[in-house]
Amino acid sequence: MNKTNNNLHIPVMLQETIEALNINPQGIYVDCTAGLGGHSSKILAQLNSNGKLICIDQDKTAIDYLQKIFGNDSRVIVIHDNFRHLKLILNTLKIAKVDGILVDLGVSSPMFDDPTRGFSYHSEARLDMRMDQDQKLDAHFIVNKYDAKQLNTIFKLYGEIYNSKKVTDAICEARKYKTINTTTELVNIIKDALPPMKLYEKKHPARNYFQAIRIAVNDELSALRKLLTDAFDLLKLHGRIVAIAFHSLEDRIVKQTFNKHTTSQIPKEVPIINEVINYKLINKKPINATEQEININRRSRSAKLRIIEKIKE
Repeated sequence: MNKTNNNLHIPVMLQETIEALNINPQGIYVDCTAGLGGHSSKILAQLNSNGKLICIDQDKTAIDYLQKIFGNDSRVIVIHDNFRHLKLILNTLKIAKVDGILVDLGVSSPMFDDPTRGFSYHSEARLDMRMDQDQKLDAHFIVNKYDAKQLNTIFKLYGEIYNSKKVTDAICEARKYKTINTTTELVNIIKDALPPMKLYEKKHPARNYFQAIRIAVNDELSALRKLLTDAFDLLKLHGRIVAIAFHSLEDRIVKQTFNKHTTSQIPKEVPIINEVINYKLINKKPINATEQEININRRSRSAKLRIIEKIKE
């Protein structure tokens, strides 16, 4: 791990997250994206000797660090896995229900800050972008092997880019002559394919393309849908799910799923009056980072925090 990573990792909306979880000191909590333990440490500080914290991360570097800082605490269980397997993880641990589930989505700061991981368009590195370094599919394969139709679909669905043909054609043309190996090579291909005016916009011209490739590499949206599908069945009464999203694709999935569980799914014309709604939104609008936090941690500026609670069995 880059030795500066821990200093650079600032948990987003830390106090708001702890308040959102409404922690029961002897409860069971899951941090689905434990990273370097920023949120986990604060959760643990709220638990007594009967409490339990399950820290999940798919990044082996994070797991090694979590085991180092929590390894001697019997209240903590560290799991190297994708949070999409939460139900299986808890079943293996013989835990039926939990008091709180936290998911802090997107790429952790250490992954971005370690140039060798290939997530950043600002640093020279081999195209990688794998959160789980044991998986085979990486950005290098997608950029060099996916056909034009597949690339356009990825850029549209995961980057919300609706006119990517010039960039896609440029990628396909460039790799005819030489394999595209590095982040810098890809950035230059993207820049050269875009109109000059795009290069002067505030947002980096490669940002959405890199986001799209990263989401495809890690199958992030499918994993989130699976987690949320299972999470509701794993909550105790008054248990909460807290989700922090960093872009519209993630936040849309969280918002729609939460709304589905807190509003009637029966058409108004159907004469049913005894429908039971088992969950409620704690905040109808997402919580955003304060100006003070954004000044300290720029990565918090796009974060949206949503909370849902189980109110009936």
